[in-house]
Formats: sequence, structure tokens, C-alpha cells
Amino acid sequence: MSVQKFIVRTLLKLPDGILIKMSGGKPLAIDGRILDARTQFLAAQGAKQPSITTLAPAAARAGTADGLKLLDDAPRQSVGVRGLAVPGPDGSLAARLYTPKDAAGPLPGLVFFHFGGCVIGDLDTCHTFCTMIADIAQCAVLNVAYRLAPEHKFPAAVEDALTAYRWAETHAADLGMIAGRIGVGGDSAGGYLSAVIAQEEKRAGRAGPALQLLIYPVTDWEWRGGSMDSCGGVYPLTAEIMNWFAGLYLNNAAEAKDVRVSPMKEPDLSGLAPAIVVTAGFDPLRDQGAAYAEKLEAAGVPVVYRCEDSLAHAFTAMTGVVPAAKLACEKIATDVGKALN
Repeated sequence: MSVQKFIVRTLLKLPDGILIKMSGGKPLAIDGRILDARTQFLAAQGAKQPSITTLAPAAARAGTADGLKLLDDAPRQSVGVRGLAVPGPDGSLAARLYTPKDAAGPLPGLVFFHFGGCVIGDLDTCHTFCTMIADIAQCAVLNVAYRLAPEHKFPAAVEDALTAYRWAETHAADLGMIAGRIGVGGDSAGGYLSAVIAQEEKRAGRAGPALQLLIYPVTDWEWRGGSMDSCGGVYPLTAEIMNWFAGLYLNNAAEAKDVRVSPMKEPDLSGLAPAIVVTAGFDPLRDQGAAYAEKLEAAGVPVVYRCEDSLAHAFTAMTGVVPAAKLACEKIATDVGKALN
């Protein structure tokens, strides 16, 4: 363990009261919610650092990756991990397959996409979380890295994600998955891509995924007001960073009206895959995730919705230092198991 990692983890073992005194003196309350003390400490420390919006994308990716290594839990040892390449529309995509070591026979599957605004993130971003899902849900998880902006702007990420999901369905037997019982899922940008896949399969007249797991998803890149304002300054995702992501990902602002960019704008959500939608209380994306869950439910789609009120964006990568985040991720994995098995 690095010295920095040791220091961070030691500090975050301090009592809540001490952490709050070190983070502004009083609990952070927004919209009737109170932020988890450890998350508040991380938010206070993050606010002292330069925003990733001041960095070149490559530097932002490296800096974020280093930061996440300090916060994430160790991967589950009960899960086997195999690296592989998935054929993409413009070259192969790096991927990892996670399978419970004691699994017998083919399992339900989940194709997973990491967070990062379609600009940052990689396979390591959600590595531990993918092992948690595979272990608790007893399913095979395919973690796929898609092309990132600004090197590859919209619709590159959408095309990669859709191609990867369809490839998994076609090659289910090779992956130890059960064809027809494969879902899609992701957090933030990964949740956005998963929502789009579900819609695109319907538009193509295909059966579509067995599940869409949407964790604090981006559903409308034009969303304004509400939590985008009230939580717009809370680490680690700010409204400023969301605007930075949009500027790098989209070719022009008008693309935000495309349903493949903002799945919320699709008028007819009927017939889509059952959904698990989980938001975070201290997240600029909270309201649009909740609104999408409501719109799905109004269209007759089975929805499990939950807001983790005390947590912030990216809690899926904080399981090593925030017990509430680990519990939230375990609940999500349990939900996935119930939905797919």
C-alpha cells in the first residue's frame, strides 16, 4: 500500500464528528439530505485540488485513475477475471470477463460500461464493482472499454457500446452467459450508454437486453435546474465538469437533442427492458435520473428505483473508504441478481 493510500484510509477511519470538523465544521445539508461524513471529507479535500476542467483530457484521465486507486476496495477474490478483446465498429475494444469461480454452467450476463462523461475512465474504473456484481449477483459480467472523447466524439461511444452488447448476445456461449438473459448496465456515462442501448434495440425491432442497470445516469445533456444547481458544486462531479464533458463529447450543442445523446427525450419508452435506477442524493444528476425512472414507470416498464440520499456521484468507486458506498453497491448487486436469475 502506498504512503498516500495509507494516510487517506487512516484518516477516513476517524469518527464522523472529527471528519466533519475537518471538513467545514458542520454536516453538509442540501435538499433535506445530509452528506455522509466520509464523503464530505473527500469532497472538502477534492475542492482544494484543481478541477479536471483545467487539465488536458489525457492528464485528467491519469489524475482521476490515481485518485480512484486511493478509494476503491480490493476486488473480490471469489471471482475469476479474464482479459479479452471485443470487436468494435472501428477496431477491437479492451474488455474483461468476470465469472464466479464456483459457477457451474452458463450464467445470466451483464455487459457493463464505466463512468467518466465519455471522456475519462477505463476498465480499472469499475473493476472492483464488477467483481462485486459477479460475486453477489452470481452472473457473468463483461466490462467493456469504449472509445473516449475528444479523440472520438459522439456517436463513437454509443456505437461501441451497442456493438459490444450485440457481440455478447451472439457469443453468449463462449462467455459462459445465457443468451436472452444478458443485461446492460453502467454508472453515469455508462448508465447513459445502457439506456441508449435499450432504446436502440427497440428501434431496431430486436428483443433487447434483459435488464438495464442505470446508476446515476446522464439522461438529458441539456438538463438545467434542480439538483444540477443545488448539488452543482459537490465533489466529485460538478456542473462545471458536466459542461466540460459535454463540450468534449459532442460535436455541437444541438446534438444534445438527439435521443442517442439524451435518452430522456425519447417520447415512447414503452416496451423497454426492466430497469434498476439508482441515484445519489448529492449529485447534479440526481433529478434527471429520478425523472427517467418515473418516465419509464409511467410507460409501463418495471422499475426498481432508489436514491442513496447520503452519497455523492461516483460512490461505486469509493467502496474501500466509505462503508455506506460499499453497502449501496452490495444492494445494487443484489438487485441485479434478483432481476437476472
